[in-house]
Amino acid sequence: MMKRFKNVNIVLPLILFVFIGFTACSTDADDGGDVIIEEEGEEGEESITELSSAFDQFSDAVTVILSSDGTQIDIETTGFPNHRSIYWETDNELYEDEPLVNKTTQDTFIGGGRGEASSFTVDAIPDLDGATVATELGTIGIAVSGSAIFNDQEGMGDLDDAAGSLDWAGAHKGPGVYHYHLEPTPITSDDDSLIGILMDGVFIYGRQCSSTGTYPTDLDASGGHTSTTQYETEAIYHYHIINEVYPAGNYAYEPAYVLFAGPFQGY
Repeated sequence: MMKRFKNVNIVLPLILFVFIGFTACSTDADDGGDVIIEEEGEEGEESITELSSAFDQFSDAVTVILSSDGTQIDIETTGFPNHRSIYWETDNELYEDEPLVNKTTQDTFIGGGRGEASSFTVDAIPDLDGATVATELGTIGIAVSGSAIFNDQEGMGDLDDAAGSLDWAGAHKGPGVYHYHLEPTPITSDDDSLIGILMDGVFIYGRQCSSTGTYPTDLDASGGHTSTTQYETEAIYHYHIINEVYPAGNYAYEPAYVLFAGPFQGY
C-alpha cells in the first residue's frame, strides 16, 4: 500500500492527546524525541502495541506519533542537526569552519532558511510484499540527528558537481533543508549505529551489522536484509549503507559512501 505523506517542507500544527517523553542516545543530544499517542488510525492494517526502542535514539528535534490503533507512525522534525557544521551561522556554538568545503549557500544557514521542518507518515509495519519504489529528489528519510536524508542525486544529476559543498558529515544545505547524501559521520563511521528511518518505514543502519559484527554479505540492491538488530530480538528487514566507496575525487572529505540510493522496499 502506498503511504500517505504529509508535506515534507512544512510541519503543520497537530492536536496532541498524550505525551510520552523518552531519552535519546544520539550524538550531542541529551533529551530524546517525543513519543505521542494520536487518536486516529485506519482499519484493516497490521498494528503494533508499542514503538521500537530504536526510536529512543532520535534527538529531541524529532517527534514520533503512534496512532491509537497502532497502524501508523507520524515522524516530524525541526530539521536542525545536533552536531557541528560549517552550515550553522558563525555565532552558533555548533558552527565549525571547514576550509575544504565550498558552501552551496553563503547567506543561508541552518535555522535561517526556508522549509527546514519536515514530516511524513509510515505504516507501523512496512509492507514488504508490495512493489519497490524509486527514490525521488528531496527528503527520503529523517536521521536520528534530526536532519533530512537525501538520495544519491543532486538536482538532475549525480553528486559529483556538488561534492565540494558536502561538509564533514556528508551533508549540505541547499538552500532549504540541511541534508545528508553520504555516510553521516557524526552518527555512524564504519560501524553498526542506527542512522534513521526512511519514508517507507524501514530503519537504516551503518555499514556494519550488529548481528555479525562485520559488513553484511547478503544485502539486496537497496542495501537491505533481514536479521536481528540492537533494538529487535526478532529478525526484521532493515537497510545498511552499502560498503562501496563512491568513485569521485572531488569531495572535501574522503572516502565517500552514499547513504541510500534506493529503491524503497517497504511499499
